[in-house]
Amino acid sequence: MNKLVLFAALCFSTVLFNSCDKTDEAPPTNTDYITKSSWKFSSAKAGGIDVTAQVPACFKDNTMLFAANGTGTINENTIVCTPASPANFTWVFQNNGTQISLNTPLVSGGSGVFTIVLLNDVSLVVSQTMTIAPAPPTTVELTFIH
Repeated sequence: MNKLVLFAALCFSTVLFNSCDKTDEAPPTNTDYITKSSWKFSSAKAGGIDVTAQVPACFKDNTMLFAANGTGTINENTIVCTPASPANFTWVFQNNGTQISLNTPLVSGGSGVFTIVLLNDVSLVVSQTMTIAPAPPTTVELTFIH
């Protein structure tokens, strides 16, 4: 019986010490995800329909880099749009991190405020209602990847 009690105490202390060694890391924040590395265009939908083929090549090769201090840069890369995308921007999360606001629109006909559909370590999906003539206002969803 004493051996059983001693064995149980040994098992309990092993579990106790092992659980004390672990440090709980905070889960990544939206800022951690968005500033991890540069983002490149992947796809676009308008009204739920894939419109990636209609996106200009000069936009498709751009990369965006968000800095933790609320600034960012857009690199036009090989194919430069006319007019060129702004090289620098500022950004901030809004509405408890459900939206991101840039001081400049990314797409003609849109605004700088996007609803965040998905943000994780590999994907950034944003949407907004915009008007791209001659179509009526529609929800556009842009997907960016690392």
